[in-house]
Amino acid sequence: MKHPNNVRRIREERLMSKMELARLAGISAATIERIERGELCRMETKRKIIYALGYTLADKDKIFID
Repeated sequence: MKHPNNVRRIREERLMSKMELARLAGISAATIERIERGELCRMETKRKIIYALGYTLADKDKIFID
């Protein structure tokens, strides 16, 4: 089952590479790849991505669609 999100769209709008987002979030580029494909990830990983993209936890629904 796919878990829709806007990680790729937001990352590309900010002209960020997967490697750059991964570095800012403190996770691997492979993890970014999996999340962008819609695979499930832990809440902690979502939190790291939200902050790395410059958002707050209040904005999580703009990135991760539940």
